[in-house]
Amino acid sequence: MAWARDGAGAGPGGQPSAGLARGGVPRLRRVARVVAVANQKGGVAKTTTVHSLGYAWAEAGHRVLLVDLDPQACLTYSTGLDPGLLPASLHDVFVRTMKAADARYVVDGIDGLDILPATIDLASTEVHLLTRTAREHVLRRALKGLHDEYDMIVVDCPPSLGILAINGLCAADEVLIPLQAETLCSRGVGQLLEMIDDVRMFANADLAVRGIVNTLYDERTSHGREILASVKERYGLKILEPAVRKSVRFAEAPEYGRCILQHAPGSAGAAAYRALARELEMERVLVG
Repeated sequence: MAWARDGAGAGPGGQPSAGLARGGVPRLRRVARVVAVANQKGGVAKTTTVHSLGYAWAEAGHRVLLVDLDPQACLTYSTGLDPGLLPASLHDVFVRTMKAADARYVVDGIDGLDILPATIDLASTEVHLLTRTAREHVLRRALKGLHDEYDMIVVDCPPSLGILAINGLCAADEVLIPLQAETLCSRGVGQLLEMIDDVRMFANADLAVRGIVNTLYDERTSHGREILASVKERYGLKILEPAVRKSVRFAEAPEYGRCILQHAPGSAGAAAYRALARELEMERVLVG
């Protein structure tokens, strides 16, 4: 999480404002750290990574908001919600200017985990956004009012390089790239990094790439190790540890509206995501 100075002056009658501690020292308030999980290649465990890391951070006592930016609404479904029955979703925030706070839902099974869900209506949102001024910042503006309520906001970007994915990157402080170590999966990393460079240049100069999450890993083959070494050498990206090994438990969990940490808490996959969550836990920094 990040920290911001709260209160910069005096209140009514010249008294110190509520944001100032004794002696006029600014008091710090928590500001959410926004992490976008992105890869335009589908099937690389992007949604699994968002759900699992979000749950692991909530399990560790953090307040976490998941944001489903994918019209397929897989993250929404995986948390136990039926996208077809939701009265409000992220589409309403984008198109009908509903407040994000009014479109979020509590994720059952753990305290401190909420979601801004998606529905298929989000597919038409891209067309609507093309007519909007500063369309790449719509999500960032929508989340601004929620930053004080959460420690972490984790955005599940769609498997594309369109305006919804750009919104996710413009709203984020940093990016995680889930990658299955196979040739076809690695080919799109360069394209994604080019888009991230464009976002840095024109909309979000401070956006950082935190690293690669090695998903669906099969330790029995040398091919995966070669692909990861190639990606690291070519793009200079950090390969985060540990790798998340392929397991049928990941496929089973969404059927029950759960993540791997709930469905199989003692599994190697659950242990891997808990370890990744600890590594990725944000340092407290002063901002503003």
